[in-house]
Amino acid sequence: MPTVSVKWQKQTFPAVEIDTNELPYVFKCQLFDLTGVPPERQKILLKGELLKDDGDWAKYGVKDGQKLMMMGTADPIPDGPKDKTVFLEDLPEGQQGSHATGYTAGLVNLGNTCYLNSTLQCLHTVPELKGALQNYSNIMNTADTDLSSHNLTVATRDLFQELDRSSNPVSPFKFLTLLRSKFPQFSQQDNSGFFMQQDAEECWTQLVYTLSKGLRRAGDDEKASATTVKNLFGIDLSSIVKCAETGEQSTESETVNALKCHISRGVNHLVEGLKQGFVSEFEKTSPALNRRALYVKETSISKLPQYLTVQFVRFFWKRDSGKAKILRKVEYPLTLDVFEFCTEELKEKLKLPRKLLQAQEDVKVGLAKAKKKEGKEGADEEMREASSSSGTVAAPAQEEPTGIFDLVAVLTHKGRSADSGHYVAWVKQESGKWVEFDDDNPIPQREEDITKLSGGGDWHMAYICLYKARVYRSEDGAKEAPTL
Repeated sequence: MPTVSVKWQKQTFPAVEIDTNELPYVFKCQLFDLTGVPPERQKILLKGELLKDDGDWAKYGVKDGQKLMMMGTADPIPDGPKDKTVFLEDLPEGQQGSHATGYTAGLVNLGNTCYLNSTLQCLHTVPELKGALQNYSNIMNTADTDLSSHNLTVATRDLFQELDRSSNPVSPFKFLTLLRSKFPQFSQQDNSGFFMQQDAEECWTQLVYTLSKGLRRAGDDEKASATTVKNLFGIDLSSIVKCAETGEQSTESETVNALKCHISRGVNHLVEGLKQGFVSEFEKTSPALNRRALYVKETSISKLPQYLTVQFVRFFWKRDSGKAKILRKVEYPLTLDVFEFCTEELKEKLKLPRKLLQAQEDVKVGLAKAKKKEGKEGADEEMREASSSSGTVAAPAQEEPTGIFDLVAVLTHKGRSADSGHYVAWVKQESGKWVEFDDDNPIPQREEDITKLSGGGDWHMAYICLYKARVYRSEDGAKEAPTL
């Protein structure tokens, strides 16, 4: 990587590295860190023309030791952490901050970026995603992804690693600049030039989409692909579309990364809102009638993910006032069972693991006794009996999904408009304890308080819930939850 000197006003920065594998916009972000001049105000002349955000470094022919001049006016920018970042391994044992309690650092708010911070903290709780990112290379595979997706994937990997290592709040500045470069909607500014609040669900969707492109690698075998975004979050849906008048029907299939909890009058619980999304009515032209007719679409889940994302559809557009929020209280469970929403074929595959899991849990809590042997062998006998009573052969020694999911993260919104208010992440740690991540301020919480974020007022209310699959394990030591 070439190293250049940059002169700005009366200051000279003698050794600024340029990573020519990244866009010039990233270099401008480095200069933003040094000077406070926003990238859009920087003017850097190379070979008689201005350096473009998305330009090709090869075209500019930058050489090692070259002197560059930058023009532009700095604006005050949000302060990062006042103290220098201190990593966990550098601290004395008794001074390890929040890490001593088993949870990671917070994220600095860079000006209306709580939507981003809460999204990152929720996704950061997925160890399989962090593992896939850790193995991701700095070298882009041009056959599988584009440069902007690659750069944002690398930035996600680096940011997650810093969150795991740092004992101080972490600034997501580089990640934010790359996100805004790829998705300009997150660069919207108000009349005063300040960056505006954005929708956390849009940020979540765009980031998961980007990672699905960046983490897709050519030549992955079946085992390696188990950690891709599709297997982590993808929900396969199968639908039957039937004409109400003629009875003609067709089938459809799709993969989505989240289920929708529709909120209307009469919806008081997450399951009720999900039901509304699995049955819908619409009009379209009937080939048999040669006119528009009413159709009914019934949808079922045909394949389950390791992590189930549920979005509460709380925001809608009003013609006179723009984006509005539904404040209705909708309760959600710590444990979600989606068995009733699955296809008949998937239900058959889930029945035995569900029975074996129930038998296993009954033994653990003392509701059932091991008749002949104690401990694990006794539990195994209970499972064999459950298998026998179901008329099927016991599952092999591995992990099997059950259709039951446990809540691991909640992203909430406080306020009456998506264009304002405040987003916060509530994340379950490996220790089982819950932590509220209010930007750079992690606050321990009680589990019984997590389900109180259900709405009905101006307090924080759930906008996105992330559930982890509960699996039946027939032997100890299994690592990943497989999908069917």
